[in-house]
Amino acid sequence: MTRTHSSGTEAAQAEVVCVVIHGRGQRPEDMVAMITRHIDAPAVRFVLPAAPTGSWYDARAIDPLTDRTRVQLGAALDRIAATVAAAQADAPAARLVLAGFSQGACLAVEYLMRHGPWAGAVALFTGCRVGARGDGLPVATLGGMPVYASCGDADPWIPAASFYDMLADLTTAGARIRADMFPGRPHMVTGTEVQALTDILADVASGQSPQWGA
Repeated sequence: MTRTHSSGTEAAQAEVVCVVIHGRGQRPEDMVAMITRHIDAPAVRFVLPAAPTGSWYDARAIDPLTDRTRVQLGAALDRIAATVAAAQADAPAARLVLAGFSQGACLAVEYLMRHGPWAGAVALFTGCRVGARGDGLPVATLGGMPVYASCGDADPWIPAASFYDMLADLTTAGARIRADMFPGRPHMVTGTEVQALTDILADVASGQSPQWGA
C-alpha cells in the first residue's frame, strides 16, 4: 500500500485541495521541503501521493511510448485519479489545484489532458508531455482553464523544445497559460515558481480565476 501525505487546513475547512505530485526518485517529503512548506495558504489542504517505487514510470518522458511505459503511465494516472477522488470526497466543497515537479509535472499534464477541465487550476514545474509527437497523445478541450508552466532553458531532464511542445498542446486545448522559462536554472523549484503557486491558490480560494500576479 502506497502512502499519501497531507498537510495544511483540515479537510472540512478547506476551500482548495492542492494535490502535489513528486518527481522521479523523490518522496512527498521532498515536495514539502521544496514547495509546500514555503506557502502560507490557510484555506488550502495539501495532498501528496507517493509513487510505489519512488518513480511513476521508468522511461524518460521524451522517449517514444512503449507497451511497458503505457502500462506504467496508466497505473500512475489511476493512482492520481484515486488520490484526487479521495481528496475531493473528504472536502467536497473545495476546488482542485493540481501541481507537479519534473516527472510529477509530466504526470499532471497527462492527467489534465484526460480529465480536465475542472474548477481550479494546474501548476506544472519543469514538465512536458509523456511520449513522442507521433504517439497520438490525447488533447482535451480545456475551455480557458488556468495553467502555469515553468522550466529551465538547459534542464537535464526536460528539454526546452519538449516544454514548448507541451505549451503548444495546451494552447490547442484552449488552456489559459502563464509560462516562465528560466535561463540557467537548476533542476528545482525556485522561489518565483513557489510564489506563482501561492498566488494561484489564493485566487482559487477566493473563487476567482488566477490573475498571474497582475
